[in-house]
Amino acid sequence: MQNQHDKPARALPVLSLAARSVALAVGVMATLGNSAWAQEEEINPKLQRVEITGSAIKRLESETALPVQVITRAEIEKVGVTTAAELLARVSSNVGGLTDGASINVGGDQRGFNSANLRGIGTSSTLVLLNGRRMANFASPGDDTGVDLNNIPAAALQRVEVLLDGASALYGTDAIGGVINFITRKDYQGVELNVYGGKTDEGGGGKRTASITAGIGNIAEDGYNVFAVFDAQKTDRLSTAQRKFIPNLQIPQRLGHLLSSFTSPANIRLTSTQRTHLQDNGFLLNGQPITNRQINFAIPNCAPPANLYLPNGTGGVDGCTYDYMGDTELYPKSDKQNFLTRGVLQVSPNHQLYAEAALSRSRTYYVGSSARVIGYLDYSRVPQLANAGFDTALDEDGEPVSRELELRMRLNEAGMRTSELTSESQRYVVGATGTVGAWDYDVGFNHSVNVVKDRDTHGYVLYDQLLAGIADGRINPFGPSSADGKALLDSIQVNDEVRHARGVMDSLDFKLSRSLMKMAGGDMGFAIGGEMRRERTEFRPSALLMSDNINNDAAPEGGVATSDSRKTQAIYSELLMPFTKQWSAQLSGRYDHYEQVGGALSPKIGLTYMPSKQVLMRASAGKGFRAPSLSDLHRPTVYSSTATLPDPVYCASEGNDYSVCADNWDTRRYSNDKLKPERSRQFSAGLVLEPSQHWTFSADYWNIKRTNLISEIGDDIILANLNKYGDLVHRDEDGLIDYIELRKENRGAQKASGIDLTADLHGVKTAWGRFGARLNGTYVLNSKIQTSPGDDFISNLNRFVTDGVVQRWRHTITFDWDQGPYSASLSNTYSSSYQDQNSAINVDDGSVVAANRVKAYTLWDMSGAYAVSKQFKLRAGIQNLFNTSPPYSNQAFFFISGYDPSYTDPRGRRFYASANYSFK
Repeated sequence: MQNQHDKPARALPVLSLAARSVALAVGVMATLGNSAWAQEEEINPKLQRVEITGSAIKRLESETALPVQVITRAEIEKVGVTTAAELLARVSSNVGGLTDGASINVGGDQRGFNSANLRGIGTSSTLVLLNGRRMANFASPGDDTGVDLNNIPAAALQRVEVLLDGASALYGTDAIGGVINFITRKDYQGVELNVYGGKTDEGGGGKRTASITAGIGNIAEDGYNVFAVFDAQKTDRLSTAQRKFIPNLQIPQRLGHLLSSFTSPANIRLTSTQRTHLQDNGFLLNGQPITNRQINFAIPNCAPPANLYLPNGTGGVDGCTYDYMGDTELYPKSDKQNFLTRGVLQVSPNHQLYAEAALSRSRTYYVGSSARVIGYLDYSRVPQLANAGFDTALDEDGEPVSRELELRMRLNEAGMRTSELTSESQRYVVGATGTVGAWDYDVGFNHSVNVVKDRDTHGYVLYDQLLAGIADGRINPFGPSSADGKALLDSIQVNDEVRHARGVMDSLDFKLSRSLMKMAGGDMGFAIGGEMRRERTEFRPSALLMSDNINNDAAPEGGVATSDSRKTQAIYSELLMPFTKQWSAQLSGRYDHYEQVGGALSPKIGLTYMPSKQVLMRASAGKGFRAPSLSDLHRPTVYSSTATLPDPVYCASEGNDYSVCADNWDTRRYSNDKLKPERSRQFSAGLVLEPSQHWTFSADYWNIKRTNLISEIGDDIILANLNKYGDLVHRDEDGLIDYIELRKENRGAQKASGIDLTADLHGVKTAWGRFGARLNGTYVLNSKIQTSPGDDFISNLNRFVTDGVVQRWRHTITFDWDQGPYSASLSNTYSSSYQDQNSAINVDDGSVVAANRVKAYTLWDMSGAYAVSKQFKLRAGIQNLFNTSPPYSNQAFFFISGYDPSYTDPRGRRFYASANYSFK
């Protein structure tokens, strides 16, 4: 994604100088051309030795030759994205990261967390940096550990560098998937104002942003620079009712069994004996004998459009089904504010002091459907059943039939369930850099904090008083409630910060580098560095949450707050050896030690060979080490449930009738303080060709294997392999599933491999202007997980398994044109088709969802800009030019049904415009 067309003459020298560089080092974050820097140096031809991002050795900045995607500020502006999460969605190697769309789930885990996931091997294995240093992870405990992209100050970015080679000696070998370094502006002078406005074609999901950037002082002339940027963004809510593609997905007809049996008017869930008693006494519903345990006296009308009569839906032939996809949230309302400032003081010709502060707040407002309630009512209060005689009837064992009816109702009168998720981040860095003798040094202290507040604000009610109101008749499950009932619902509304999490990271790091001796290809470079880090996490559930009295928001097991901390030490070194003008090598290694967990040495070797100025070959091999996160070790137990799955034991006694033996089984998800670190090994080999000053091609093969994988066994895998995992299924005295135990363990292995391809056409001058084009694509060869040693590997390549899919091919293509004050850009992002999950079960008739193959997903964006003057620039664009809708999917993992929200965008065609004015 480099933009080198402005200075085409630099292309050949870049590769020529690269022959004197290293190939790969542990975690080296260098660029195949570092285009932005190269262009600056063309203006100032005096090459200076500087530190390349990701390496601790200072060298000529054009020496690097590593497989890194560089996304410049100009490219960010062209595609009209305003957040780090939107930007990384366009990176082909980023697969399955957490997004606002995928996190929409009432009571969902780690809502509000936007993350990166390089290679699709896990958010926890992608290291996100700001100016080369870590940030505090998203504080809310959960399955994923990583930096919340909402806390990245997008308006302050100068560029983003994505290292596609994992395990970094400089930053940490936990970066198994790779490193993403967000680099802010430095030494900026002047004032810059920027405003942005966007709206969608069909309404909803609009966005407004504004930022101001200011800087004063020239380091070279004044001896100091102070820079600051403030950015504010607001995004509007988007609901299913605002999108035509939702009804076109035909979710009730195709996926009725993924909808809800909690309806208004309420479904009555009969016991087996109650149903048998009614059948024996000739009870008719809608003129027909009942066949199911679930009945509703509103059939066949069922109070549409939200409540439907779907004989093949979850309500069954005798009940109603609630279509929550008729009016639920697809994209949440949010507001974000970011402030970053950086100051540098030149205290002497060889020494600088620097300080950096970054503050951010992201507030996301989640709106779900109205509350689900399991209530209970005496049968005599239901007029249609008042003469059913449940109080005198006996079952086949001579036991009385229960008078009490179980209700599955939708609490519309309490309003939609609304939550407010706030993620706040603070980061302060102070340090010094300079030269002492032959040594370059950099030392810094980093204090980072992330606080997550999760508040239930409306639609959640006190469960005990709700049950009492249903039982005594004040709340009507089958129609409008009385005035007393509505007053009761208003009085028991919950407005409480139910979860409060805080994470703190303090670190002190240093690095020293120097040249050791002359070699045939240049100076031998040496570096050594280290880091001491302390992590602390706190999780504090509210007293009300722990009372387990909030309807639809269950208390975590244990009933106490948690507070955990640990210390980490690391030391690393790096050796650069340019043997000849054609051959160079880099050796590096890092030793990490985590309190409670242990340590490991992670070595790496890299080679580059350049037989000519037009050809560069590179290869690397190394090892990685990822310690379990504090959440993996000490997370509170979480109660949840599976998708609809069959229990083979129960099914064996029921003739494999899925309508009886399949259900949403309860789960309990446990952390594990006995976890050991994951180990990894990485290998890569690549080729770069530059046949002319206008063309650059590269292909890089990568291969990653992780062992001692920290994971839970998927609930679907457990039930499909009870002979091996049956001890994880806990049953009651009748042999029915009580709950399934999902516990973090060191299990099995993971393999992933593929090829990254780039093609860059730059600086082609014609009579009609200057043209350029870039392709960045990833072709995945292998992506699979072994649940336990000795088990077969299960592939999620081009196949949705358990919680997601890794597509075979993803790419971004961009075409650029400019002439004088005018410029335009056209870009395409593409994800290939794949086999759907194809596993959802209809518990009414026992059928399995029709098999489906998810279609390829391709989006086109277009923008144009006009430079009114050197200070004033206007841009306008269209995102999703052809209004492409997310393709149909029958996946049953995400709350959203009908499509996969993890990589698609439901906003449709969007128009935006921006204006930028700078005072220099």
